[in-house]
Amino acid sequence: MSTDDEKGSCDLKDHKFYHADSEAGFADSIPQSTPQTRHPAYKLAFRDTDFLLREELRPVRFQLELLKPEMLLEEAGVGSTLVMYGSARIPSPEEAEAKIEAAKDGSEFEQTVAQRLADKAKYYQVAHDLAKMAGEKAIIEDGKRQFVVCSGGGPSIMEAANRGASEAGAESIGLNIILPHEQAPNTYVTPYLSLNFHYFALRKMHFLMRARAVAVFPGGFGTFDEFFELLTLVQTGKMKPIPILLFGKDFWTRVVNFEAIAEEGTISKKDLDLITWCETAEEGWDAIAKFYDLER
Repeated sequence: MSTDDEKGSCDLKDHKFYHADSEAGFADSIPQSTPQTRHPAYKLAFRDTDFLLREELRPVRFQLELLKPEMLLEEAGVGSTLVMYGSARIPSPEEAEAKIEAAKDGSEFEQTVAQRLADKAKYYQVAHDLAKMAGEKAIIEDGKRQFVVCSGGGPSIMEAANRGASEAGAESIGLNIILPHEQAPNTYVTPYLSLNFHYFALRKMHFLMRARAVAVFPGGFGTFDEFFELLTLVQTGKMKPIPILLFGKDFWTRVVNFEAIAEEGTISKKDLDLITWCETAEEGWDAIAKFYDLER
């Protein structure tokens, strides 16, 4: 008759090979130091950073950058997100006057830019309020959190999004990216949901994989890139329709002539219906609630 210990060793669910962390521990416990064990060639491949950073390993790094955030968000119970795009340069309402003051001795162009950025400080507040609304709703579906606020993790509009969620007592996501100049997560991102990327493509993919709605505020090249890729994915049927909320009609119609694109025939007139124009947080949430038949 088998003892309990013997039965335990024959557990059908038991792993018959050691896990990678155990093997790494075995490698660390090797007592002797020799030319062979000290050489980089002897490192376990998954612990060899120099090896992982080689040009030939780019496909593996792509896979890792897709897999790590996906696993962390799944483990965090994030079912869907409210993604918020926008400028990294628009000041908060508290900082608006200081920006104007800082430019007063500059050129006329610099003063104009400072004034226009300060004028857009209202969108910092709108982004904050929309994120706060989403956080306060605390919608749970299929045991997972829905409309979790997700930003690019940086300053300005991104900070406003994470800040609004934080003030609602909700967790929020920051998808940061490594850039040549300093780029750190804003302090309102939930630490264990603060993710960092090397590849823009993988970061943009994660923005949309769980997106149930996207709010787009005035911004620069990065915002344009993210916004137009989203429009393209929905227009071409690669992605199912979701609310695409565009805040700041005065800004957007000044810098992009959407009607002219349709008149030129390079998009259909009905493609303009993919956009929902908004000016307030209330309008934004109402559009989301109407699309998904949620309580206002």
